[in-house]
Amino acid sequence: LEVLVTIINVNDNSPEFKETNLTKVVPEDTKVNATIVAREELSASDADLDTIFYQLTAAVPGTDGYFAIRGVNNPEIYLQKALDYEKFKWTTLALYARDRPVGSSEATNTATATIHVILEQADTRPPWFLPCTLLSTDSSICISSPYTGRVNISEQATEPLVLEPGPIYAVDPDYTLNEKIVYRLVGGDTDKVFSVDADTGNLTMNKPATSPDSYLLQVMATQVNNIQKYSIVTVEIKVINKSDHAPYFESRSYNGTVSVGLAPRSFVFKAGDPSSPLMITAADEDFPDV
Repeated sequence: LEVLVTIINVNDNSPEFKETNLTKVVPEDTKVNATIVAREELSASDADLDTIFYQLTAAVPGTDGYFAIRGVNNPEIYLQKALDYEKFKWTTLALYARDRPVGSSEATNTATATIHVILEQADTRPPWFLPCTLLSTDSSICISSPYTGRVNISEQATEPLVLEPGPIYAVDPDYTLNEKIVYRLVGGDTDKVFSVDADTGNLTMNKPATSPDSYLLQVMATQVNNIQKYSIVTVEIKVINKSDHAPYFESRSYNGTVSVGLAPRSFVFKAGDPSSPLMITAADEDFPDV
């Protein structure tokens, strides 16, 4: 008597990862669709020889959607959305390996691998002139206001010019890199009246300004390690007549009268002359005709 025995494989083994804990350092400027973790590093095996089904989740809030797997049976992790170091600097991914599809009514064995992703800040932003205001729709852009200053006509200042809202100053917004920045005057000074210190950004005069016209200078801030990373700001220098005298009031005291119960914004009249509004006047010897 021949007896044919068929052994039915029982699903009594869980999938196994070669590595259950991985750490990957990912540059911020990694291209979308680039592979982050290769399939060979993440493929799980199953002693029951079952087909493995994979699922990837992000454990850190706010980091969903950046990383994905190539397919339900392909655990290769790739970048699905452009990274931004300002939004998050690290995340943890959980990769599940199942021997039955998600949602299957059959008994399912599961294995888990944890992938720690650390972002490395890249040189993605040009210098920012300070102070500046971040664009509400894009934190990589900071809008700076023009600098302004004044010089006296026909007079050469010996110290760096005082500017508003402050001295010319730019920073590398990729702050973990903090690349060195140099300054250069690139426009608006055909007469070569001004110079910019390459290291400090201080604006000085080479000679007096002889024209009453304002100067609209363009100053460039450039990263030393990459000349393609630069920004340009406008510096308006107004040329004014020198003031040798302080203004003064034409009278040492002024006296006026008001009536009780007057409406707001009513005139105050001269004391002793109720028909003439009280006027306070000042003069300046630098401007005798004004």
